[in-house]
Amino acid sequence: MSSNTAENPKHSPADTILKIALILGAIYLFIVGINGMSAAFKLFGKETSQQILEATSSPFVGLFIGIIATALVQSSSTTTSLIVGMVAAGAISIEGAIPMVMGANIGTSVTNTFVSFGHVTRPEEFKKAFAAATVHDFFNLISVLILFPIEYFTGFLAKLATVMSQTFEGIGGMKLANPVKIITGPAVDLLSWMVAEQALLLLLISAALIFGMLIVIVKTLRSLVLDKVKEFFDAHLFKNAARAMIFGVVLTVLVQSSSITTSLIIPLAGAGVLSLGQIFPYTLGSNVGTTMTAMLAAMATGEPEAVTVSFAHFLFNVVGILIIWPVAKFRQVPMICADWLANAALKNRWIPVIFVAVVFFGIPFLVILISRSF
Repeated sequence: MSSNTAENPKHSPADTILKIALILGAIYLFIVGINGMSAAFKLFGKETSQQILEATSSPFVGLFIGIIATALVQSSSTTTSLIVGMVAAGAISIEGAIPMVMGANIGTSVTNTFVSFGHVTRPEEFKKAFAAATVHDFFNLISVLILFPIEYFTGFLAKLATVMSQTFEGIGGMKLANPVKIITGPAVDLLSWMVAEQALLLLLISAALIFGMLIVIVKTLRSLVLDKVKEFFDAHLFKNAARAMIFGVVLTVLVQSSSITTSLIIPLAGAGVLSLGQIFPYTLGSNVGTTMTAMLAAMATGEPEAVTVSFAHFLFNVVGILIIWPVAKFRQVPMICADWLANAALKNRWIPVIFVAVVFFGIPFLVILISRSF
């Protein structure tokens, strides 16, 4: 008790307000860093990603094309938009696009895994942060392992998405304003202008901003009364799994980026404010939320193929949750895997780097190269 008192002394209301303002400012710069990193990767890899996506190959290879294309541009929305555009143009079929969308779901989770590296110098924080990031990775990987073979042999997602597309045909859609992009866009543009759109410099500055703001957020949270912060989350936003999942959906629809919503919880996990059990359903909600904007945008295009692909993306995430979440022992698997990998990472700090390099880049590159040699 005495150590907690020393760590979290009583604060005056003015001091508390100042610290909350500091956290909000740090979160703003943290998001600027994430978007800056995404912009840097787009400068590096958007054309490369488009070329990779245009590769004609089997659905199996398409899965890995989706992973690496999304990992390169750090945005499943960008990859899905490219895929939808190519489907509408007749460059790839709906059946060929769906595995790519599955791969995009895996690729987009690389961002919060990168963010967790900001805690690497503080072992206990890093363990919690890395587990919080990789639980998202493992869920997406398990969903693909289950649903890809079923889709490959039956085409059930394509068939169901086509029926849904026909049902909504003629309804039209709408485009949501992106408040996060509006607020942080000028800062990201300024960063990009300052480095003359040099991708490497923009990436380094953005990474420094992310890691710097992680330190500020965690230290400021610790200087507040963590028990009170945790009580608020426990009582309201993360009271139970359903509420956490709904919060993940709503927040992701509002900010229109699962990369941002899943990355925002990493410092909260590192500080011990949120547990892995609370974070897991929230990430599932963010998976569903990230498909909503694409669905609305696709309906606005009036292209049946575009709508079908967006519905397939939505169905993939929802069906994955329906298969994995209801069975208690099954839903523990992603958390057990994430916890095991986090413990291994504490013993060898190269493991997280190897995990990212192999899963998101090494295996996909190898599969694509081998497919092109035949």
